[in-house]
Amino acid sequence: MVITDNNQIQELNKAFRGINKPTNVLAFPMMEGKINQNDQSNSLSDIIPTLIGDIVISCETAQKEADEANINLKERVSQLLVHGILHLIGFDHEISEENAKKMENKSLEILRQIENNKNLSIF
Repeated sequence: MVITDNNQIQELNKAFRGINKPTNVLAFPMMEGKINQNDQSNSLSDIIPTLIGDIVISCETAQKEADEANINLKERVSQLLVHGILHLIGFDHEISEENAKKMENKSLEILRQIENNKNLSIF
């Protein structure tokens, strides 16, 4: 995981996605294929430890979003890290509303396992 600022993440976003603006998180997969998201038995523990990619988070954007959501920076970074990991294993909320809901549900499942704040939601 790389923590950076808005300028650097904007450069990466432009170079790799053609979007010339900062974002909160980018994921760069290093593996092909994806985990079967339709298999309800998949859990975080089902992922075989291997290098699956890189995640870049803008600390500036994360702090702004944390302030807006009235949560601390650590909680927002946890949300973004989970979001990035899910992208690395094949989840994509931009494909459809159904995929977005699956990704949100999986994010919440993971966050509630790793965060002290069991009421932490995502936005």
